[in-house]
Amino acid sequence: MSASLPYLIASVCFILALQGLSSPTHARRGNLVGAFGMLVAVVGTLLYAHILTFLWIGIGLMIGSAIGAAMSIWIPMTKMPERIALSHCFGGLAAALVGVSEYHHRMAFEGIDKFTMGALGLEVFLGFLTFTGSLMAFGKLQGLISGAPMTYKGQNATNVTMFFAALVLLVLLVLDPSRSFLFYLMGALGLAVGVLAVLPIGGADMPVVISLLNSYAGMASAATGFALGNYVLIIAGALDGTSGFLLSMKMSQAMNRSFANVLFGAFGAQPDTAAGGAGGPAANYNLATVEDAVGVLTAAQTVIVVPGYGMAVSQAQHAVRELAQSLEANGATVKYAIHPVAGRMPGHMNVLLAEANVPYDQLYDLEDINDEFARTDVALVVGANDVVNPAAKNNPGSPIYGMPVFNVDQSRAVIVLKRSVATGFAGIENDLFVQPNTMMVLGDAKKTLREFIAGVKEEAA
Repeated sequence: MSASLPYLIASVCFILALQGLSSPTHARRGNLVGAFGMLVAVVGTLLYAHILTFLWIGIGLMIGSAIGAAMSIWIPMTKMPERIALSHCFGGLAAALVGVSEYHHRMAFEGIDKFTMGALGLEVFLGFLTFTGSLMAFGKLQGLISGAPMTYKGQNATNVTMFFAALVLLVLLVLDPSRSFLFYLMGALGLAVGVLAVLPIGGADMPVVISLLNSYAGMASAATGFALGNYVLIIAGALDGTSGFLLSMKMSQAMNRSFANVLFGAFGAQPDTAAGGAGGPAANYNLATVEDAVGVLTAAQTVIVVPGYGMAVSQAQHAVRELAQSLEANGATVKYAIHPVAGRMPGHMNVLLAEANVPYDQLYDLEDINDEFARTDVALVVGANDVVNPAAKNNPGSPIYGMPVFNVDQSRAVIVLKRSVATGFAGIENDLFVQPNTMMVLGDAKKTLREFIAGVKEEAA
């Protein structure tokens, strides 16, 4: 018996997992099926790969399990984007190191045919690119590196030149695999491209970057499968690579921007605050008190909550859910509007609200709920900014003009929770904040929501 049967079972599990993850209703089951498939694949490899000694495998298993358990236990749900970036980082590094090891082994004992050399080259280049690119994304998300685009003259030309130079080196290696210097130079270019390609991308585009890095990691894994003759790696890598790329494209469309603009546009590098249409720093914001907002909320029969990155920063998802329960007990209908690029990773808001046990049937995508704002008593914006900016609809001079945004401004009343009146990641002023039907309650969202909950319950009593 060979590893073919375990690999077939694992591959089917991966396909079913991807299908399950396409819907919040089945996401938990899909995740468990995928984890089971990975377990089957690992066990199958260990049983049938003719391993001479399990010593180093056991050591690696213990170290990896300890790191993975620590990350899962102590990293909060609000830090999932950073957690995902680190996972991509480790995955890319693992693929690259396997490629380096395989190159050494084959050059020393077997030699390398052209096809295998091509697979190894792609594996190492994409693996190292994913490694450093994910580290940069983690640094931006964690605040270790500025979230603003870091640009320099000729950056795009430099990055493109380095990328094609790596492809030229790959071709030369395929023609003559013994040129080890070219092999390591190609790996070094992968490390450099990962750093230089992510630094110019602003924090607002991190969801697309994380999805794209996931695609790179998948392609590196598929290349590893071709190099090793491992079918489950080929299938899993192909699924990961194509799904990540398609998701990146869909998220770019959700921002009404081309994929190339996300990668090369340095969005937000020099924002024109006047283009936002809100009058710059001297704008007359409609500031309100907690008592004002509570009075509006208790009178509302329909409420739509629009969560954003600010909810994640303040870890306010549980408070949002508790407020919704209080409003529902008061007779109101509460729904949640989820923007495709809200937060710092694909599905960021869905993950946080799921942790707070918000029912799946209360979550609505942009196209499914946008028409309801005009019939809604209160739109409660919790830490969202650019995805509710009417300038995207009304001001052709705005950098985000054309980006699909929520019609929050059409609600009868809008309550905005923000830590300050600072701009969002797009770096522009928000027209919503100066509309007559908007009231802004400044401060930590979690603390403010707790005060809302107390106020609503007191009014109900």
